[in-house]
Amino acid sequence: MRKLKLQVQTTVDGYMAGPGGAMDWLTHPWTDDLNAYVDGLTKSVDCIVLGRRLAEGFIPAWASGPEGEDQASIDWMNNTPKVVISHTLTESPWENAVVAGGDLAETVGRLKSRPGGDLIVYGGGTLVANLIAQGLVDEFHLFVNPTAIGAGMPVFPALGVNQRLRLVTARPFACGITALHYEPERS
Repeated sequence: MRKLKLQVQTTVDGYMAGPGGAMDWLTHPWTDDLNAYVDGLTKSVDCIVLGRRLAEGFIPAWASGPEGEDQASIDWMNNTPKVVISHTLTESPWENAVVAGGDLAETVGRLKSRPGGDLIVYGGGTLVANLIAQGLVDEFHLFVNPTAIGAGMPVFPALGVNQRLRLVTARPFACGITALHYEPERS
């Protein structure tokens, strides 16, 4: 069965976005060692899963070939099929993307049961919170930026119970980001 990987940038205090969605805390540029790590992480991936709001900016940004990105990364992002999770869209306005709605656990279950490589989720915040709350994430790849912002959108939703994770690897990079790879402890 395919794995659902979550790759998300976070602050040291656990936020994926600042107040009002601010992203001015992100560390740029990434160094070659981090880019190589991401290449390894995505090697097994053949489908990107996005929330609708993130897709609205993410897909067009990559289609325009963002400045500072190498052509291989741009091509991978554009050529990898995407599934946009949405309750408001019925069809995709983007190339190489389909829309999936309905029950999130059923949708993710169908995606995981299909043949192929792994799935990767980059966000958005509502989708990430719902995936975590429903226990649907198989691997957490947290890219911890060396910044604390004190408030914003947390990576992990408040569920009223502890979420036990097992550390697989922790790796610091020259740009100051540390990648933490966790798997959930399932009972």
